[in-house]
Amino acid sequence: MEVELIGVTKRFDGNAAVEAVSLSVMQGEFLTLLGPSGCGKTTLLRLIGGFVQPDEGKVLLSGKDVTLLPPFRRNVTTVFQHYALFPHMDVRDNVAFGLRLRRVPGGELSERVGEALEMVRLSGMESRFPSELSGGQQQRVALARSIVLRPRVLLLDEPLAALDLKLRKQMQVELKGLQRKLGISFIFVTHDQEEALTMSDRIAVINAGRVQQISSARDVYEHPVNEFVADFIGLSNIVQGAVESSDGRRYWIRIGPHKVGARAPSGSTARSPGEPVSIMIRPEKIQLRSPGADAGLPGKIQSTIYLGESTRWIVRLAEGSEIQVVEQNREAAGTVTLSAGDNVSIRWEPDSAVLIEARTSG
Repeated sequence: MEVELIGVTKRFDGNAAVEAVSLSVMQGEFLTLLGPSGCGKTTLLRLIGGFVQPDEGKVLLSGKDVTLLPPFRRNVTTVFQHYALFPHMDVRDNVAFGLRLRRVPGGELSERVGEALEMVRLSGMESRFPSELSGGQQQRVALARSIVLRPRVLLLDEPLAALDLKLRKQMQVELKGLQRKLGISFIFVTHDQEEALTMSDRIAVINAGRVQQISSARDVYEHPVNEFVADFIGLSNIVQGAVESSDGRRYWIRIGPHKVGARAPSGSTARSPGEPVSIMIRPEKIQLRSPGADAGLPGKIQSTIYLGESTRWIVRLAEGSEIQVVEQNREAAGTVTLSAGDNVSIRWEPDSAVLIEARTSG
């Protein structure tokens, strides 16, 4: 285990930025800390890096308690959102800076700088200055400056935030590939859900200083533990209803005069008939049908949003809820075009919906 936080709490002016957080990061794992602005994810990163110390709890690196050690005594490096390159130094000197502080001999220094620049595809740019580089190239220099120190853990604080969308998506793939090549642990901070899903082995979803769920990207998307996670990760529909019956694995939920299915999350408390519940269903798991078809929920299309590769419909159900439905656009003979004002029926497979707990900040 490379990183372990045990009951870590950090307060600023009496307010808890991080509260009783325990989590671990395995060797070679890409863990993303995901949450809205101000949720505590950057504070968690700073606690691991040693830039702040916890008021309570412990920080362990490779099994060693480093809670009171300063950053330079931890085998961890950080890539910040603003790359903090030295403008008066060329690429080579920027990358070599940390090695010089550690008094690495000249021959070894040159070899390690060359290897790091090759890893980030900047060979041949050693003599350029930061002002002569694009945003993506500056980001690669910042990465090279960190990996040249051969840390056991690399901390990344929203390092792609300053890039345009196309370059950002390209760098997501490159960064994940670099992490696999290096085989070291990456702890990555972002508020971008798609970025987290694209890059992570596991995601820790954080709200109000507490970890709401920590699991694989697929798990947090398909099996959110509560309403906050369901609502924060991707598009979701949350519908209220009441339990009618259950076979232990699935529940049948009554919404007005209609009945729909949803799976029971593993380890959840059993629900009784008549008990109010919330169910979550992703827009792409819903099918639109002609009115009354397949005993679905009746509704009316409020708006249609064309997204290129897909179309999103906003459907108002008869009982008043609004549901988002997303379908891939496929050119096919006989395709029915739906428009605002059309009456429809919506349905989903029972295992595509899941019961969820109420929104929580604790």
